[in-house]
Amino acid sequence: MNIHEYQAKEILSMYGIPVPRNRVALTADQVERGAKMMGGHCVVKAQIYAGGRGKAGGVKVVHHPEQAAELAKELFGKRLVTPQTGPEGLKVRRILVEEAVEIAREFYLSITLDRENSRYCLIASAEGGVEIEEVARKAPEKIHVLTIDPFTGLRTYQARKIALALGLTGSVCEDCVELILNLYKCCLEKDCSLVEINPLVVTRAGWLLAMDAKISFDDNAVYRHREYPDMVDYSQLDPLEITAGKYDLAYIKLTGNIGCMVNGAGLAMATLDVLKEFGGEPANFLDVGGGATREKVAEAFKIILQDSDVQAVFVNIFGGIMRCDVIAQGIIEAANEVKCLLPIVVRMDGSNVEDGKQLLLESGLNVQIGDNLGDGAQKIVAMLATA
Repeated sequence: MNIHEYQAKEILSMYGIPVPRNRVALTADQVERGAKMMGGHCVVKAQIYAGGRGKAGGVKVVHHPEQAAELAKELFGKRLVTPQTGPEGLKVRRILVEEAVEIAREFYLSITLDRENSRYCLIASAEGGVEIEEVARKAPEKIHVLTIDPFTGLRTYQARKIALALGLTGSVCEDCVELILNLYKCCLEKDCSLVEINPLVVTRAGWLLAMDAKISFDDNAVYRHREYPDMVDYSQLDPLEITAGKYDLAYIKLTGNIGCMVNGAGLAMATLDVLKEFGGEPANFLDVGGGATREKVAEAFKIILQDSDVQAVFVNIFGGIMRCDVIAQGIIEAANEVKCLLPIVVRMDGSNVEDGKQLLLESGLNVQIGDNLGDGAQKIVAMLATA
């Protein structure tokens, strides 16, 4: 679960991590008033669920309130396209007005999950303010990584080692140690999968400030935080992802034209890979889970068909807990309801598999049965090519 920069900074402030003075705005008039509060010279930042805003024209320094208002009029309602948004971009509905700061040095600092070790890791670099991926590619020696032991947590001496590695000394070094420890505390208590400050700066006056911040929460822990659902900006999400969430379906929109319905995340990833091997382009990742009902399968199928990019559907189900005849009934129900004429290939195996195949073949749908994953992928690509 993602949140906006201004929300991330509110959370960081709660943990004693200093951020610039700022004010979020929903209208150009509010942006102008915010700029006046900052003394006229300030930074105007579009708020979207993606990085790379500056290169897309979403972050600019202004020198007087009227200039801030004019920029806000250009930004509100505009779709910012960055490497993280895809070609369709994300619409700007909120703007953060922030005080301008004289910066002496910039750093990168984050805590994220190392999935190989199943532990948090602290990542820091003296090359802040730029994309950390570029630093990792061009100068990996400038990135410092510390894996955190979950039993002992992040210790003061470890935080100091990172601060010294960044070249900090004296009181600023000690401030950075406290900031790192507070960042880890925030990560634990808020169940974060990522807390990132880029850049963390030392101002010319010698103060540490989190100039930009990104926080992502672990979806599996949202139930422990009642306030999190209210923090979501649904305008930043794909409508189909929102609908899928209502039915507890894992759905992610992709750029292809073959809709995919699979049960199990691992099987779903394998399905996408095999489709690509046979020249197909998946339109989505959709995992209905291991114990889906007929109704849930039907809703999942309808969500796939609501995507205008979908020109064919590939269903790959292993019926362990799920019965194959129930899966077939859900597919038929949804396809008939929306009058689906698209090519469909179903590869299924498990409980009542022959009954399920028979139901599909007698349904009157434009459907073929795949003998295995490779055969199913090959068939859907061929059906799409001749459609």
